[in-house]
Amino acid sequence: MSGVKKLKVYALSNDPIYIGTGGYTIGRVDNTIVRDTITRIPKIPGSSLAGTWRYYMALELQGWLKKNFVDFKDALDKNNTEDSWSDTKTLVNRIADNELGEEKVSFDKRKEKFMEYAVRMNEAINSSSGDSIQNHWQLYWGNLISSIKCAGQDDKPNDDHERGGMFEKLDDTGHCGHCIICKTFGFSKKNLSQQGIGFFSDLNILLFPVYTRLGVKWITSPGILEDAEAEVKFINRNTKADEEGPESIWERLRNELAKDNVIMINGSTGDASQNSINLGWLNLNVKKQDVSVSIPSLTEEKDIWPHIHKNLVIVPDSLISHIINSNLEVRTSVSIDPLTGAAKSGALFTSEAIPRGTVFYGDIRLAEREGAESVLTDDIEKALEDSKRYYESLGIGGMVTRGFGRLKVYLQK
Repeated sequence: MSGVKKLKVYALSNDPIYIGTGGYTIGRVDNTIVRDTITRIPKIPGSSLAGTWRYYMALELQGWLKKNFVDFKDALDKNNTEDSWSDTKTLVNRIADNELGEEKVSFDKRKEKFMEYAVRMNEAINSSSGDSIQNHWQLYWGNLISSIKCAGQDDKPNDDHERGGMFEKLDDTGHCGHCIICKTFGFSKKNLSQQGIGFFSDLNILLFPVYTRLGVKWITSPGILEDAEAEVKFINRNTKADEEGPESIWERLRNELAKDNVIMINGSTGDASQNSINLGWLNLNVKKQDVSVSIPSLTEEKDIWPHIHKNLVIVPDSLISHIINSNLEVRTSVSIDPLTGAAKSGALFTSEAIPRGTVFYGDIRLAEREGAESVLTDDIEKALEDSKRYYESLGIGGMVTRGFGRLKVYLQK
């Protein structure tokens, strides 16, 4: 392992999030959601995050190639008149043009040609857009044979790894094995399997919204804040200075909570007179304490973070799971009879979901392996950054057509 780059991931749910366990259960709800095996706190599995991100990166790549097609064609006509490919559109769509396809040139030759092509494209795009000279991750040489099939499950796992790179049937090979998407998330073919260099953790709950008689409060616990590597400080009201160093902050938080068996609320001045607060069915004593919590990326959201920060509630680690599971969103649905247009008899069911306004945390590790073909982690980082916007429109998990799933995702180095 030659090097690992770690990116922190934070997410804010714009809709309820439903990641189902697949099946029904008898109890509070019919359709349950995925939970951590130890803490029983709901989460977004890393497999769900990686699977959707792979698809969104493929969408971003194909859309970018289509959007910049005019620049591609102009650059080829201007700079490569003697040895240009006969059909630029065919090339952009991953199909070998007549000259290359008929002669069945070697894959290395095609790679060399495309790298020359990518240099010209970078120059043309940078000059037309006014950007400083930079390499675009979309022009990584392997993207020449990439397609939308590089997202999702490979439907041609028994094909040869090199066949799509050398011959004419490039639209019918499943994962190409060469593009930046296959390098990031991995692929498996008859003659070669390769693990992706991207490792996705689960997205765990960092701040959970709960409705109380004092309004919506976001709850968390010392264990969650410590695991998320949040910056927490006690603030002295008079001096506005830190009372203690960061080395004792987690111990102090737990001692404060255990000593009085209370929660600490970092709320507005109107909450100061309150000596208790309800968190769902629990009514707990309150100890008012000025605490500063800083979370990268979210702190920069001036329209969101100040409201969340002034309504933070820190509860003991022993209570956090009970409070979260007691305040999940439960939605009742029914199937419609297509013949009558009315509710279908016996088709009533309930589903639980993580409510909107929940803040998640996790990480992505990008590794470059010795002996493997080098893919710059900087390019993959740019690809992840460019494609994360799809979470705000297409979402993650199940029932996205019923108002579930949208997230705003933040990447932090």
